[in-house]
Amino acid sequence: MILTGQEIQRRLHGDIDIDPFVPSRLNPNSYNLTLAEELIVYEDTLLDMKQRNEGVSMRIPPEGLVIRPGRLYLGRTAEYTRTDNLVPMLEGRSSVGRLGISVHATAGFGDTGFEGYWTLEISCVLPVRIYPHVEICQIYYHTVEGEITPYRNGKYQRNHGIQVSMLYRDFGKSSSADR
Repeated sequence: MILTGQEIQRRLHGDIDIDPFVPSRLNPNSYNLTLAEELIVYEDTLLDMKQRNEGVSMRIPPEGLVIRPGRLYLGRTAEYTRTDNLVPMLEGRSSVGRLGISVHATAGFGDTGFEGYWTLEISCVLPVRIYPHVEICQIYYHTVEGEITPYRNGKYQRNHGIQVSMLYRDFGKSSSADR
C-alpha cells in the first residue's frame, strides 16, 4: 500500500525524514522534491561499466540551463531523506514529464533504510531550460511485509552529493550485498 500525504506528514521524524520539509509540497500520496543547483555530466561519451566514469560538475544558474537530448545529466534532490520501515520510491512529476524530461533512467526504487540525497538521472526528448529549486520529482512510500533488513552500509548510503555510477565496484564480487 502507498502512504497518503497525511500519513507521510504523521510519520515525519519517525519512519520518514525529509530535510527541509515544506508543507505546501505535500500531495495526496506523495511529497515534491526539488532540484539542487549542481549537475554532473560524464566526461566521455563512451562509458565503461567496469571503470569509474568521471564527470564534470556544472551549476544551474538562476536564469536556467538548457539541457539537450542525447546527454545524461546527473542531478540531485535538494532534500536529504531518510526512510525506515517503508520503501521509498521516486517518480518525475507529470508536469515535468510533459516537457519530455525524465528524472530517472531506472533508479526510482529506494531501499528500506536509505538515507541521503537522491541522485537523478536526467534526460530529455527536446532541448529544455531547467531551473534550480524547481519541484522536479515526487517521493512516495510503500509499506513492507515481512522481516526488514535495512540498507545501512551500501555504496550510496549517506551521500552528500551527486553520485556517479559505482557499478564498477560490483565486478569481481561473489556477493550481492552492496548492489
